[in-house]
Amino acid sequence: MHQVLGVTFGIAVAVGNGIAAGILRAPGEVAGLLPYSSLFIGVWLAGGLYALISSMQLAELGAMVSRSGGQYVFARRALGPYAGFIVGWSDWLSTCGTVSAISIVIGEYVGDLSPALMTYKAAIAVGVAVLFALLQWRGVKWGERSQEITSLLKGLVFAVVVVGCFVLGGGTQVAASAPVAARMPLAVAVILALQAVIYTYDGWSGPIYFSEEMREPGREVPQALFGSVFSMMAIYLLVNIALLYVLPVSNFAGDNFALGTAAGIFLGSFGKKAILSLMLVSLLSAVNANTMMATRVLFAVSRDGLVSRWAAFVNPGGTPTAALVAGTVAAVAFIATGTFEAVAEMLAYFFVANYTISFLSLFVLRRREPQSPRPYRAWGYPFTTALVLLGSVAFLVGSIVADLKTPGAERHYSIWALGLLILSYPAYRLMRRPGYEREGD
Repeated sequence: MHQVLGVTFGIAVAVGNGIAAGILRAPGEVAGLLPYSSLFIGVWLAGGLYALISSMQLAELGAMVSRSGGQYVFARRALGPYAGFIVGWSDWLSTCGTVSAISIVIGEYVGDLSPALMTYKAAIAVGVAVLFALLQWRGVKWGERSQEITSLLKGLVFAVVVVGCFVLGGGTQVAASAPVAARMPLAVAVILALQAVIYTYDGWSGPIYFSEEMREPGREVPQALFGSVFSMMAIYLLVNIALLYVLPVSNFAGDNFALGTAAGIFLGSFGKKAILSLMLVSLLSAVNANTMMATRVLFAVSRDGLVSRWAAFVNPGGTPTAALVAGTVAAVAFIATGTFEAVAEMLAYFFVANYTISFLSLFVLRRREPQSPRPYRAWGYPFTTALVLLGSVAFLVGSIVADLKTPGAERHYSIWALGLLILSYPAYRLMRRPGYEREGD
């Protein structure tokens, strides 16, 4: 693969991947749990610090194991091919599904802005997914440029939102709603709010999918990870402070479109459409980022012989084109069949578990390979590593418990996820059949 990417691209892919539709929904969800300004901002700051400590762990792994493919690479090296297979396939499927989900949101936003196009939202979604695949087909430099341009547009979009709130919302007098009645103990509310915030921050790990394509991975992967976290923290804190400047926290508690509500205060009926238009532009970078990431995961799994070698083919431009086609076909299939939501609910448990496996991998590799070159070492190891490992385990257990307590057997996706885990071993044995060349076994 071509070593042509740098820190700017790493930050762009993380911002493009991480900052998407979640920032529209999460402020209202967090405010509903913590309707107090200081706690509301405090939990966004705490979530950013958790992401920062987590990034230190992946920075060491990404600088040490400079191969493209995301967390799959760490799991395979530390825990073996089967663990790598589970992480790789769950990551690939969920990332392809994210491409489809964001493309569908784009189609819906277009329909909201122009009702005549609402019936074509699926076709628009497919067109968006295919368009970015075609851009990347030309080569890694095309993917890099499109990511940097779309992420820059995203940054400008949020700058416009923040400046608009401070400039246009300052003279608006809005009466606070009645305080939201406490529905649960404060400690429980803080934990649930932190879960929502940490999920919204996710995406900062984007640079590790491209370690092998960085010009100087030992230096640039950590820089890109830290730059990504700080960029996301700055954007999220400014957006939420701007939101509080326009509205009392109780007024957007439980609101799934808090930014649109805030814009409506000083722009009237045009406010929500303005935010939709801006977010429509910003979501394009998320499609591009996830398409590139899914391609690298399947490429890495294929190159290591855990599936057929066909997906490891790289064209002269540096793009794994077979893996790109497979990921785009999967995304289009999700859009066409409408199955992504159920699959995403099941794979969400693997998503949380993947971070747990990565943090565990750092402990394993520190013990088993103490002499391996480590251009960057995680600050505070083993204490910071243990902290985020326990945090990810708690997040996983909490998600499972919450799911099992939800009425309705059809909603117990954690049980379906366990079923997928059980079925993964025979699938692994079948796909990793004898005769494949396996690097690193």
